[in-house]
Amino acid sequence: MAVIAAFMVPHPPIIIPEVGRGEEKKIQRTIDAYQTVARRIGSLKPDTIVLFSPHQVMYSDYFHISPRESASGDLAQFHAPKVQLRVQYDIKFVEQVCRLADAAGFPAGTKGERDRELDHGTMVPLYFVNQYTTDYQLVRIGLSGLPLKMHYQLGQYIQEAAKLLGRTTVLIASGDLSHRLKEDGPYGYREEGPQYDSRIMDVMEKAAFGELFRFSEEFCEKAGECGHRSFTIMAGALDQLKVEAEALAYEGVFGVGYGVCSYMVCGSDTDRNFRQQFEAKERAEIARHRSQEDAYVQLARKTIENYVRTGEKIAVPDGLPEELCSQRAGVFVSIKENGSLRGCIGTICAVQTSVAEEIIENAISAACRDPRFLPIRQEELDELVISVDVLGDAETVDAPDKLDVRRYGVIVTKGSKRGLLLPNLDGIDTVEEQIAVAKRKAGIGEAEAVTLERFEVVRHF
Repeated sequence: MAVIAAFMVPHPPIIIPEVGRGEEKKIQRTIDAYQTVARRIGSLKPDTIVLFSPHQVMYSDYFHISPRESASGDLAQFHAPKVQLRVQYDIKFVEQVCRLADAAGFPAGTKGERDRELDHGTMVPLYFVNQYTTDYQLVRIGLSGLPLKMHYQLGQYIQEAAKLLGRTTVLIASGDLSHRLKEDGPYGYREEGPQYDSRIMDVMEKAAFGELFRFSEEFCEKAGECGHRSFTIMAGALDQLKVEAEALAYEGVFGVGYGVCSYMVCGSDTDRNFRQQFEAKERAEIARHRSQEDAYVQLARKTIENYVRTGEKIAVPDGLPEELCSQRAGVFVSIKENGSLRGCIGTICAVQTSVAEEIIENAISAACRDPRFLPIRQEELDELVISVDVLGDAETVDAPDKLDVRRYGVIVTKGSKRGLLLPNLDGIDTVEEQIAVAKRKAGIGEAEAVTLERFEVVRHF
């Protein structure tokens, strides 16, 4: 036996009567759906429940799996200390997942535990499950800041571990949807909130898991979603399995989306290899993009590939367009991988003797010296998308209304502190956002007055 079912559930503490104190009745459809899920799990009598929680330990570049033999928790932080839970962990299952990850050089394991206590993303689902069965062992896994396809890959290791151990396994993907559905909700309202919930419920109702990769990080962040990575790990654990999908409930009463879906495994289906399909499309898109790169980007890519492989800086090549060698300007080199920023370093004004030299220096810095990221590794080189921005002269403006987030970059200055933000960036839609981000980069307070400068760029893809 292996993975036999999976469930997507929210985790609002208010759904627990001792916490809600009557308010939970406002989400009765969610409660009823939860009871349906719990009854199904009880009838399946799983050996192991593997649960993914956004409120478990989360690292930017590592998946944490809870170690030890057992753990406990309560809902005291939600004024319900008498709601308590204790679980036994499936140590052999955890060890098997770790072995598979280690063999593949995949960043997942039991290191870095910060808090043994069960989080509410774990406790809320198990509160319902335990009404119908307690005869199971748990595997509790946190999310990460790594790309979605790596969350899916972790799910594949979970499926393989279940097969190798012969465990009857049920998956629980714990996660709320958008937290930005209403002005009086936890994070206010943004139009991306209801857009996210509509899209994700359509995807999950159809079990069209390949669509999970099409949600950009910027869109998910604006929507204030909670569970997208949980859902993606679950999808990976259902890789190449045929499922009967059923959407049991959706509500957004409190300004937060609560979706409940059920997936009963009913065979195999090799066409449901969504990560493999996504990576094939990704490779084709990168190949198309590389075939259209101009001399600026080709120079940046050549620089990065040579430096990562050899540790040496290239000389300015022969045969470059004349303007690359004769002109001077500030240059930013930006690197993306899997749609996410992987490095971005640049100069506001010319520092080198030519644009070509500026590109070479900043390409190396973006790849290996951006303090926000680890240096790029050789195995990443084929997945990089690179752009080069050549900056025009900056001019001082007297008011934000002279800026245009799509046309102009902005420079903010307060004394010796200076911050820059390029124009037309994903996730930056207003001048106010542009100025605020530039201030944060410079370490300038949000309310502090600054001198504003604007500049245009020529962007090379």
